[in-house]
Amino acid sequence: MIRFASLGSGSEGNGLLIQCEETCVLLDCGFSLAETEFRLDRLGVLPHRLSALLVTHEHSDHIAGVARLARRYAVPVYASFGTLSALRDQLEEQQLHAIASDMPFALDALAIEPFAVPHDAREPLQFVVGDGQRRLGVLTDVGCATPHIEAMLKTCDALFLETNYDPHLLKNGPYPQHLKERVSGRFGHLSNDEAAALLACLDHSRLQCVVAAHISKKNNTPQLAQAALARVLGCDPETVVVADQDLGLGWMDVA
Repeated sequence: MIRFASLGSGSEGNGLLIQCEETCVLLDCGFSLAETEFRLDRLGVLPHRLSALLVTHEHSDHIAGVARLARRYAVPVYASFGTLSALRDQLEEQQLHAIASDMPFALDALAIEPFAVPHDAREPLQFVVGDGQRRLGVLTDVGCATPHIEAMLKTCDALFLETNYDPHLLKNGPYPQHLKERVSGRFGHLSNDEAAALLACLDHSRLQCVVAAHISKKNNTPQLAQAALARVLGCDPETVVVADQDLGLGWMDVA
């Protein structure tokens, strides 16, 4: 069995814990060291028990706390060559481990499958993480779905899925035009409808839960994200789980 929990999800900071047996990895760390320690403690995790840090890309809301946490607790860091280039002057070389989008690997009890995604970063990755029987698909910070993304997420048991913005709220919101175009572009983020369209393409026969993640505070609402995914899942919108920016998400089992 694997389980996962969110330290927080959104443009102000991200972190996702994934655990199987004694192996516990933190996927991204976009919070200060003190805030990360507080949020880990809230979930009952001691920082020195982390097996590894996985990093999706170098944007600050995903990487801001990585170096400090890794240095303080001697946690190895796994990321693409492009992402590691943003960390090389902050960590010892032996602490950095380069991974590739077409090379799955194991971290003790966890099987890690990185995959490439379209996003405006140096070499962004997203991940499917499993225990040999169950698979958790993680997809945030991606501008559009691709056949490769669909194939990677096709038969997951749980999904942590970006529902970043509502097009109407983004169009009429406070962002300058260039930022609106970036968010909605092919290397930006997924809208509620785009996330729902991707979800509709996937096999739901094994799907235990879908979490609406990376929800913009200015260009979306949890209710709109829930409604979009619920239409595909055929469920009550209130039953769609949301990863909150401030409160994160408590532990969820994938059995």
